Amino acid sequence: MDLLGYGAFFLTTALIFSLISLGLNLQWGLTGLFNVGLAGFVAIGAYTSAILTTPDDPARLGGFGMPILIGWLGAMVVTCIAAGITGVATLRLKSDYLAITTFGVAVVVQLVALNSQPLTGGAFGIGFIPRPFGGLAETPLLFNLSNLAIVAIVTLAVYLALEHLSHSPWGRVLKALREDERAAISLGKSARFYRVQAFAVGGAIMGLAGAVQAHFIGFIAPDNYVPTLTFQVWVMLIVGGSGSNKGAVIGSILVWAIWAGSGALTSVLFSPEQQARAASLQIVAIGVMLCVILLVRPNGLFGDMPRRLRFGKRAKTQAAEGSNGP
Repeated sequence: MDLLGYGAFFLTTALIFSLISLGLNLQWGLTGLFNVGLAGFVAIGAYTSAILTTPDDPARLGGFGMPILIGWLGAMVVTCIAAGITGVATLRLKSDYLAITTFGVAVVVQLVALNSQPLTGGAFGIGFIPRPFGGLAETPLLFNLSNLAIVAIVTLAVYLALEHLSHSPWGRVLKALREDERAAISLGKSARFYRVQAFAVGGAIMGLAGAVQAHFIGFIAPDNYVPTLTFQVWVMLIVGGSGSNKGAVIGSILVWAIWAGSGALTSVLFSPEQQARAASLQIVAIGVMLCVILLVRPNGLFGDMPRRLRFGKRAKTQAAEGSNGP
């Protein structure tokens, strides 16, 4: 029973990471936007939902006590707006400059969460976040299975929606912009308009993941949204394969299994005094796995990143299909 309960807990956490990876895959795998500030968008979603749904607290603003579903929808809307504003301000930049800027956005979000105690609780975070099926908390197995069902339904819905979008005319234009921007623009497509849309929708998915995680754990703090989160999700997407929604999900489960397994192994092999240093072995294990997979499959397990064709032939075809519709 304990093993089954832990398995449900493990899969729930892995599927939450899958949601973040799906959002990143829309931005990077489908559109080619190098976002290394995803931890900031996850944090925005988590804090938005927590503020909307927690009970009234005299120590801070918010605490509106709304239903969890309203909190999740609010998290998506607020994060979508934040990502859209970020996109409008930064998507003129290219590759490494965009990466530096988005990383700066994530740092700013974490600092605001850390120092805005009247709103976010500061370093103490926000507790008493309502949890789905909270009345089942006294029965851990049933509670974990119920939460797994909810997270699985949300992940499946997002996955199916993104699969539909990626094969729609809108998705084909994004792929054309990723492969050859000039060819797509030559057919009358606005690169900035489509990229801002993709960045905003991807950010909304990340915000939803942050909200789901907040209600699954029941507590959030600024330390939950450090650069390590960005590193984990990028590795998950690279291992699964950029451009593949299936790869985003499978890669997340695989990398989280190695991350959790290496953490359990270090707790067994090392004394409590040495475990803090030994925790760095988790990153080493992930790095070794990443190197092995990239050597064997450079595009990841389910990668769908076709090489740019000469003169942008493929990009022109996809952009034309986007213009004509399905």
